[in-house]
Amino acid sequence: MRKFKIPNIGALTAFEAAARHESFTHAARELFLTESAVSRQIATLEANLGVRLFVRAKQRVVLTRAGRLYSTQ
Repeated sequence: MRKFKIPNIGALTAFEAAARHESFTHAARELFLTESAVSRQIATLEANLGVRLFVRAKQRVVLTRAGRLYSTQ
C-alpha cells in the first residue's frame, strides 16, 4: 500500500494560485514568494501525489488532466 502524505497548506495555496494565474511567476507575486519557492512547493505536491499537475511551457503553466481533477477536490 502506498503511503499518502497530507499536503501542507503552502503547497495547496501555491497550487491554487498557479492554477488560477496559469503562471508560477504571478502566483509567486500574489503570495509574496519567489518563483522558485512556488515551483518547489508544487514539485513537492506532485511528488507526494505521484502525478504531474502542470505542463510547464515557456511563459505559462497549464493544468494536466490530473491537475484539473485535483483542483476540483
